[in-house]
Amino acid sequence: MAALALGFRRSLALSARAFLTVAPKAAASSISNNHLHTKQWNGPQTSSLLVSKQLKVQLLQNYSSKPISIDDLQERVLTLLRAFDKVTAEKLTVDSHFINDLGLDSLDHVEIIMAIEDEFGFEIPDGDAERLAKPADIIRYVADREDIYE
Repeated sequence: MAALALGFRRSLALSARAFLTVAPKAAASSISNNHLHTKQWNGPQTSSLLVSKQLKVQLLQNYSSKPISIDDLQERVLTLLRAFDKVTAEKLTVDSHFINDLGLDSLDHVEIIMAIEDEFGFEIPDGDAERLAKPADIIRYVADREDIYE
């Protein structure tokens, strides 16, 4: 009986493996150049754990994408900066200059800008990022971008 179950499992595994190698080729051959953007093979299905983790991240980003007030925005920016390992929490104020007051270098500034981009879900152009030298500048920039006013 065990040998029969093992044989059945092997045949299922072989048929699944054959499907995964044939399906992309069949899907690719059925797509003409005119329909390249309308038909698409999405690959093998992901596990439910991965899907639920992706959904959870997406829900958290959507939930935290727009602060309600300037005070909430300020608290989110300062909390994010306090979590940065090179920032001393005692020296951090809204008007602290990243390089002059906190002793950070240009690479640290880039990491802070990237963390702000991740937190608020939009990209900050390099020209704008160079002008964001204080937490107050970041708060004002995000508030203008998200249409948050007192």
